[in-house]
Amino acid sequence: MAQLSLRVVWPSSPLHNPARRHHLSSPAPPFLSLMPRLLVARSELLRTSPVSVEEEKRALEAVVVKESAMAGSGVFTHIVDENQVFKYYAEGEWKKSASGKTVSIVNPTTRKTQYNVQACTQEEVNKVMEAAKAAQRQWARTPLWKRAELLHKAAEILKENKDPIAECLVKEIAKPAKDAVTEVVRSGDLLSYTAEEGVRILGEGKLLLSDSFPGNERNKYCLSSKIPLGIVLAIPPFNYPVNLAVSKIGPALIAGNSLVLKPPTQGSVAALHMVHCFHLAGFPKGLISCITGKGSEIGDFMTMHPGVNCISFTGGDTGIAISKKAGMIPLQMELGGKDACIVLEDADLDLVATNIVQGGYSYSGQRCTAVKVVLIMESVADEFVEKVNAKMAKLSVGTPEENCDITPVISESSANFIEGLVMDAKEKGATFCQEYKREGNLIWPLLLDHVRANMRIAWEEPFGPVLPVIRIRSVKEAIHHCNASNFGLQGSVFTKDINKAITIGDAIESGTIQINSAPARGPDHFPFQGLKDSGIGSQGIVNSINMMTKIKSLVINLPSPSYTMG
Repeated sequence: MAQLSLRVVWPSSPLHNPARRHHLSSPAPPFLSLMPRLLVARSELLRTSPVSVEEEKRALEAVVVKESAMAGSGVFTHIVDENQVFKYYAEGEWKKSASGKTVSIVNPTTRKTQYNVQACTQEEVNKVMEAAKAAQRQWARTPLWKRAELLHKAAEILKENKDPIAECLVKEIAKPAKDAVTEVVRSGDLLSYTAEEGVRILGEGKLLLSDSFPGNERNKYCLSSKIPLGIVLAIPPFNYPVNLAVSKIGPALIAGNSLVLKPPTQGSVAALHMVHCFHLAGFPKGLISCITGKGSEIGDFMTMHPGVNCISFTGGDTGIAISKKAGMIPLQMELGGKDACIVLEDADLDLVATNIVQGGYSYSGQRCTAVKVVLIMESVADEFVEKVNAKMAKLSVGTPEENCDITPVISESSANFIEGLVMDAKEKGATFCQEYKREGNLIWPLLLDHVRANMRIAWEEPFGPVLPVIRIRSVKEAIHHCNASNFGLQGSVFTKDINKAITIGDAIESGTIQINSAPARGPDHFPFQGLKDSGIGSQGIVNSINMMTKIKSLVINLPSPSYTMG
């Protein structure tokens, strides 16, 4: 066999980059762990035709590079055990649960088990909370610049390891490969922005003088500042298990809190890889934890745990149950929406069609801010439907590995729910602009025209590639439909008349209204919030930092009034 160095890194290799490796505290996996794969590759190579030593070395190098970019390999070898079960993270270490049980993660595309993670116990949750409490006390004494420095370091490591993390997203949640990479890179950028913003926000206090209130002299100085809450419990959803975890982790840490992450089952392995990037960055032991397991066994136990001082949750109806059980702690919740697009007669229909297709069908409609219903003036509906159908015909349908536009939805139960909405609409007379087609978890994109208010899909969130069109005769009718929904996350208005757009936007009971664009979350520093059943509080980097702190005041009492230059 061609002579390979112990770490199998040559100057020409993408791995031979000191800047990429100098800060990684854990060594690369031993060369011998790759030996079986290398022997097989060499055998296959020599079977075809004679090759030179240099050709053999290049071929084997390619195997090493590929293997090092796979989930659970390279710098991530420590997070998986000898049985290929991913460990959980606590007290700065990767551990196996004492339960001896695991949770299977099913690949939405193959519908077969892809990964297994630890099924943690309630006792292990207790230990994590104890460690988090102790670590937080020390972390709160860490200077802001140091907290920011570690967040920048984690962001760098996260982006350097985008490929193996993206691979997890492809296999766990069927996210198209290009979008999976984008999610990881975006998350690194979010961390860096959070570090910078946190230093500015938390580095400022406030001084109040008593004589600004009637009847008082200037004999009291009030100094107020933001202090951490304690332990933040972060629960992200399956569709953005990295980005929506990082959007909670970053603000919590820069504010001086400790962080306990309960990732979604589908998305757990991507989240574990992401957490390892924080481990490699050198955050203190116990400050960050990642607990995997069955929600039925540890879900309520975690959300009702007396050690938790704040919960940041993104998901669905589960959030309403959490809010009723959590007690007197701050809550930050985004619980989905039925985001409506109102299209007026003067709208640019080409612009509308582009936004509707992108906003309604990207990631197979599995986004809280996906377009969920189109409310369009009757006079332009036919032309609109024609334009949307033409664009839909160009959407690719298939596997996430192939970067298809439409990939399988997250689970069979989700696909069954979507199909139930489609069949209900069919029975009640909706017009199918395409033939309904489903293979396993893969549902072809579908536009439903002439949807009426008596159909379930007019009100329920499908979380799939199915979009209803409701024809309206007045703006008042559109606003009424939007506000009759129990959701209020986002909405949009398409018109060339900015005055109408503002008036309609003000009238709709939603957290954000987009003008001439489909609903969207971000950029990540924008405020993001829902009204009614769509959530509690507001997200966005600044709002999240503020939400994960509380105000403390120090009042200096002077023996006599003191006035500047007086």
